[in-house]
Amino acid sequence: MTSRQFSVTVDLAVLTVADDTLKVLVVRRGVPPFRGRWALPGGFVLAREDLMDAARRELVEETGVPLRSVHLEQLGSYGSPGRDPRGRVVTVAHLALLPDLPEPVAGSDAAGAEWRPVEDLLSATRRLAFDHGTILADAVERARSKLEYAPLAAAFCPPEFTIAELRRVYEVVWGTELDPRNFHRKVTGTPGFVEPTGESTRRGGGRPARLYRAGDATLLHPAMLRAPHPVR
Repeated sequence: MTSRQFSVTVDLAVLTVADDTLKVLVVRRGVPPFRGRWALPGGFVLAREDLMDAARRELVEETGVPLRSVHLEQLGSYGSPGRDPRGRVVTVAHLALLPDLPEPVAGSDAAGAEWRPVEDLLSATRRLAFDHGTILADAVERARSKLEYAPLAAAFCPPEFTIAELRRVYEVVWGTELDPRNFHRKVTGTPGFVEPTGESTRRGGGRPARLYRAGDATLLHPAMLRAPHPVR
């Protein structure tokens, strides 16, 4: 029986909503393979390291993004034999959601780090190193689907937010326009989705808007189904 060795890495699809755009954190590779190409942040898992610990470490080391207020979950594993020219490498990808847009700081083996619009990268996946175009597409679809049945949209928002700000997250991630009144009714009528803070804000302009925070629900019932018609 032949012994076969392989390495394990973690890769991170880190998403945020900024400037009414869904953006992903990418690093420009400073070393081979794919030197100079954009890639998702990540790296090799250490011998005695848990996968989630490795994902957290790589997020900090390669980008300087703080771990506070980050939703981080395992996305899936990718092990195509030819995905890494250095040899047999299996990666466990993770999805991270951020409520704001901290300035990324590239790690020692990266030539730069930037927030880039997801749409631009998905329309030209060959610009991404390895199979990161596939991982990014899967991460975006995971985020879109989870917004239907889990209250993760609040992970893109500050600790206190308006219903209009929450609605805009859904519109940006889903690429659809939502009726403001119906959305407000569904959100405030779903148990545990949001809870009022008792405060209001004028940061959106116009009349004061009530502020809310994330509730204690882990699943949404009823679900927030995606609108069938995308924005053109």
